[in-house]
Amino acid sequence: MEVIKNRKILQDFIERQKEMGKKIGFAPTMGALHKGHLSLYEEAKKENDLVISSIFVNPTQFNNPEDLEKYPRDINRDILILENSGLVDAVYIPEVTDIYPEKAESQHYDFDGLENEMEGKSRPGHFDGVGTVVEELFRQIQPDVAYFGEKDFQQLAIIRKMVDKKHIPVKIKGVSIYRAENGLALSSRNQRLHEDRKEASKIIYETLNKVNDWFRTVTIPEIKERVEDIFDEQQGMQLEYFLIADENTLQETDFFYKDRNFRAFIVVVVDGVRLIDNMHLD
Repeated sequence: MEVIKNRKILQDFIERQKEMGKKIGFAPTMGALHKGHLSLYEEAKKENDLVISSIFVNPTQFNNPEDLEKYPRDINRDILILENSGLVDAVYIPEVTDIYPEKAESQHYDFDGLENEMEGKSRPGHFDGVGTVVEELFRQIQPDVAYFGEKDFQQLAIIRKMVDKKHIPVKIKGVSIYRAENGLALSSRNQRLHEDRKEASKIIYETLNKVNDWFRTVTIPEIKERVEDIFDEQQGMQLEYFLIADENTLQETDFFYKDRNFRAFIVVVVDGVRLIDNMHLD
């Protein structure tokens, strides 16, 4: 596996691969790798000649400087995980100046309102940061297909919107949420939880499954009330928000329409660690 640590070396590497006509699959990460990340590379390996990873903790998508400071970083561990997986041909680990040559600041994007829903309401500018770094990585790596997990469903929708509006020649593919045996969605943030709290947090997935059952026969306001009641009873957990939204617009709904697809979204803070999850409603 090639470990590429600056933009010039990456440029030479990509030029060689393109000259050989290789199809490139790519999934960007911020490190702290786990099996959820590897599931992206498993998909990429099936469909491409070359699989590239990147590890870059993007400063422009953190609203809270403390979150940026606390974000887990262990490059050597991450490189070892990728090497041992046998799924990745190259990993790009840029410096901030490789992504932001002058100043680490975001471009402004119009995502047709997707950026104003859910996460965007409490994290202004977050998706401008996501768009900026992903667009720059696409420009440098020139992938044919890029893979993103559905756990960050709003991010996935926004990247699809950016690619469509800017006519970027890359196919975006969503990959199903990778879960622990107890159902908890895998996340780099989970590393900050004690094992007993990880086990207790399975209530998030269990609640989403109940919502999937309820939505056939129970009104959305009643579902929301039931979810709030569940988390009122959980010690050390705070329900930040729960909502049901149209999968295309991400706009919250209080009523089910037969001709639309809906998804339940939830954010729970467990001992100060913010966990997000979602589920398509059948």
